Amino acid sequence: MAAACDNRGIVPTVVKPLRTLIFALTLIAPGFVLGCHAQTPTESGSKLSPDLARRVEVLIRSKSSIPPDYDIQIGPRTKSEVPGFDAINVTFAAKEKTSKPVTFLLSTDGKTLAQFNKYDISKDPKLLVSGEGRPARGGPANAPVLIVGFDDLECPYCAKMHQQLFPALTERYKDKVHIVYRDFPLDQHPWAMRAAIDTNCVAAQSPAGYWNLVDHIHAHASEMGGEEKSLAKANDTLDSLTRDEGKRQKMNIDALNACIAKQDDTAVKASMKLGESLGVDSTPAFFINGEKIEGALPLEYLYRMIDNALIASGQTPPSPLPAAPVKTPPQTSPATKPGN
Repeated sequence: MAAACDNRGIVPTVVKPLRTLIFALTLIAPGFVLGCHAQTPTESGSKLSPDLARRVEVLIRSKSSIPPDYDIQIGPRTKSEVPGFDAINVTFAAKEKTSKPVTFLLSTDGKTLAQFNKYDISKDPKLLVSGEGRPARGGPANAPVLIVGFDDLECPYCAKMHQQLFPALTERYKDKVHIVYRDFPLDQHPWAMRAAIDTNCVAAQSPAGYWNLVDHIHAHASEMGGEEKSLAKANDTLDSLTRDEGKRQKMNIDALNACIAKQDDTAVKASMKLGESLGVDSTPAFFINGEKIEGALPLEYLYRMIDNALIASGQTPPSPLPAAPVKTPPQTSPATKPGN
């Protein structure tokens, strides 16, 4: 498992995900005899008979390990897109909470239950998350590979990953990768939100200053707050670093100070909401042309994903990295036996 910072104490959903995403099982009706039989058509919108509903429920419980205290409610048949099958919606309820409906397919003869997921792949995954409006490193906005990272400036695993990424990615891929960070400060990191807001204050006037500040904070995150890990001291340090970078970049200091004092978290919370909608619940998390990768992973993993994204866009990846040399033990002369 990749090392990552994540939120704890998340309330589980009412129903655990089904263990099998795709399955088709035959429900044998009582008294079934081998041979040809006329099919009895079913009417869309009709309720399942008590016997059929129970067989559906028993199968779902056995195949999905549904706890016994969960109530399973099976809806009527509705028309599906799959020939020979109707759709039925199944909901799970426990402790006054009800899950979202889970759709199954039931054959019109009532003997087969199936479930499958349908996904729209007509859109370019690269468009899943945008880098628009964020300071960037690497190539231009129209570079063949867009890397969007969800970052927490207080997360030690983010710092480790950040250290690996730069300058390795920009040296290897030059202008073929466009890299941006979006904010995802976790609740358990007390000064991460302020760090996100302060770096955004710099980003508003200087993209270069933003990256300088992000580099510095990630490199010195363990020192924030001093030995006593004081939140007030960490916040003061962040504000001072932000002002210093603003001076180096010859920014409008009055505007910068006003931004620091305001501590407006609107943009940061919008970034967090975007991340959550994409399934981000830990940091670091990266989207490489829409493909998600989480945790502080070896750089070779990212190289492989970026190379694949380049190939898909009609580009040629850089030459493979040379394999690390194998160290061999030094050769020693055979021991001389006494008398030789």
